[in-house]
Amino acid sequence: MTHKLDTIGAWLLGIVWFLPLAYTVWAAFHPSAYATHFDLTAPLTLENFVAAWNAAPFARYFLNTFILVTMVLVAQFILSTLAAYAFARFEFKGRDFVFMLVLLQLMIMPDVLIVENYRLMSWLGVRDTIFAVGLPYFASAFGIFLLRQTFKTVPRELEEAARVEGASRWQILMKVYVPLARPIYVAYGLVSVSYHWNNFLWPLIITNSVESRPLTVGLQVFASTDQGIDWSIITAATLLSAAPLLVAFLLFQRQFVQSFMRAGIR
Repeated sequence: MTHKLDTIGAWLLGIVWFLPLAYTVWAAFHPSAYATHFDLTAPLTLENFVAAWNAAPFARYFLNTFILVTMVLVAQFILSTLAAYAFARFEFKGRDFVFMLVLLQLMIMPDVLIVENYRLMSWLGVRDTIFAVGLPYFASAFGIFLLRQTFKTVPRELEEAARVEGASRWQILMKVYVPLARPIYVAYGLVSVSYHWNNFLWPLIITNSVESRPLTVGLQVFASTDQGIDWSIITAATLLSAAPLLVAFLLFQRQFVQSFMRAGIR
């Protein structure tokens, strides 16, 4: 009985999650007159996507978002790798205390720091830039924690064997630890890209020009009331924004699941 209830609950949650996406697809591929009129004989059209693409600089928004997520991901990989290796394999005074301070970041919502981050970006003179959007996220406590836990599971014998062969600390990190943690990098990279692709509040506050706006902010400006409300065009623009993540998930869903399963904390 319990198993059946769990199955029914899972299906209900799946349907609730899927319904907004189903409506978005319906409205985007049908004329405006059929946006709320569900007629299976309604004609299909791609004009909504053309109108949305021409009504706003989505090409620029896509470029800004791609630069943003790539910049943040590369910075997080570098900083998290170095910090995690230091916490996992180096002995220094106050190591556990410093690591505890790093973990405190996990308890602080990024929205709490918006005012201070805005002041810092203004003081640095980088406000309204893609760099300012990504800078507060370069150091990730979650990434440091995941990689530290993974590095601690690597047998020390491998490191000692590499030292016998004359490998330096840097070579040991790059040729021993990083390859063994590849599933963790994949799993964390997926989380990071998804989060920063969809992040809205901080980019909305720190940007005010087309040259720096990511897709989420550009979509909000496009869908504002002064642009007129045409749900078919708005849903088409929404699909354009979400399409890269949806396509990536459909193509690599097996790798996604395997990476997260192998990324469990041991």
